[in-house]
Amino acid sequence: MSLKIAIMQPYFFPYAGYFRLFAAADLFVALDCVQFPRRGWVHRNQLTDNSGESQWLTLPLLKGDRDTTRIQDLQFQPDASQLMKEQFRRFSCLANIQSQHSELSASITNFEISPVQYLVNNLQTTTKLLGLSKPIIFSSELEIPRELKAQDRIIEIAKRTGAAHYINAPGGREIYDAQSFLKTGLTLNFLPDYKGSFKSVLERILTEEPEKIAQEIIINTSLDRAN
Repeated sequence: MSLKIAIMQPYFFPYAGYFRLFAAADLFVALDCVQFPRRGWVHRNQLTDNSGESQWLTLPLLKGDRDTTRIQDLQFQPDASQLMKEQFRRFSCLANIQSQHSELSASITNFEISPVQYLVNNLQTTTKLLGLSKPIIFSSELEIPRELKAQDRIIEIAKRTGAAHYINAPGGREIYDAQSFLKTGLTLNFLPDYKGSFKSVLERILTEEPEKIAQEIIINTSLDRAN
């Protein structure tokens, strides 16, 4: 069987469309060997607060060098657990997380591990609840040369895993060249634009049936071949 691979930064309880990568691929690579995007979705997401407004739920990370900190280098603040509990009080959907989903509660409150392992654990817990579990590895384990950037890094990761197909989110159409992948024996596939809710999957699992969310993901999972 030709291995289908998805490679993406490990986001903090992203929207349901992100999990199409698990639905479509055989293997998910958590892209942790790249620079930490401070204004991205790796360490934060928006939930509906107690007044009905969207507010950030942000992981309590130690500050690192803006230009050299990679995702794999992130560390939690010493009092991360307490800081997170204080944030939880602002969001009604989190009030009963322990009784609603004990496994999810255990995952989101475990700060005894590194942030990147924490993020991957949350992805694993979420995919299990959605029935979309797939193997996950860290790109940092593959020891990709630091000089390889952007598309070249992605291609090298795919090659080292033995993949034949690379599956990417729709935004990748603007940054990847299909012919470059084809030259290395890789097919490049893109997911279509997502036609569903863009709320954090954390809030949705706590307020909706996971089966319905999974069905929405599957319906939106098709692949367009770029080469």
